[in-house]
Amino acid sequence: MTIKYKNLGLIDYKEAWDLQEKLFNQTFDAKLSGKLDEIENRLFFLQHPHVYTLGKSGDKSHLLLNEDLLRSKGADFYHINRGGDITYHGPGQIVGYPIFDLDGLGLSIRNYIYNLEEVIIKVLQTYGVEASRSEGETGVWLEIGNKARARKIAAIGVKISKMVSMHGFAFNINTNLEYFSHIVPCGIADKGVTTLQKELGREISLEEVEKHLLNQFEEVFKVEIKTWGPTWLTN
Repeated sequence: MTIKYKNLGLIDYKEAWDLQEKLFNQTFDAKLSGKLDEIENRLFFLQHPHVYTLGKSGDKSHLLLNEDLLRSKGADFYHINRGGDITYHGPGQIVGYPIFDLDGLGLSIRNYIYNLEEVIIKVLQTYGVEASRSEGETGVWLEIGNKARARKIAAIGVKISKMVSMHGFAFNINTNLEYFSHIVPCGIADKGVTTLQKELGREISLEEVEKHLLNQFEEVFKVEIKTWGPTWLTN
């Protein structure tokens, strides 16, 4: 199975959301009409300017800024159609948006989420950082067995309809953690947030992490990643 991959660079949240919706709807419609040979799995890595997003069942009180303070921070806010509560996206964070046909990949929803977590856990292992899952809480965590020190390094929030996925994960690499102080991240008040930079005490190459992520996507999902040029988005 081949996955078409593209790094979109730093891109406005709404622009990326519109692109996801377009490709999600194409895949969804192809499945509804039985045109399975027209389905293509896509994977985007990117960064967003400062933005807070709230999942469809999230609690807006977990955003601790009013509109004036949002503007003063140079941040946008969107209430979106993924699961999960509130999170932050910004420069220095790798955001991944897989638009996958889970049926074609032979995955249940549970296994899909597990695989996304596994990709990030394995990437962290290459840096000597031990990470794990937290029962009942999606994402990737450090020291989850120590309540006083437990901290999240990657958030996951997805939309899945007719076994087609969109949205995805946010992996904190060199992210400015100050922006997380203005929300209750993912609605979880008793655990912290961290970055790979903070854990290792040095700035990390995003390009290096991207390569590790692609390698682990191929290994964990058992797919071939194929990078496409600038014209394929219009195809």
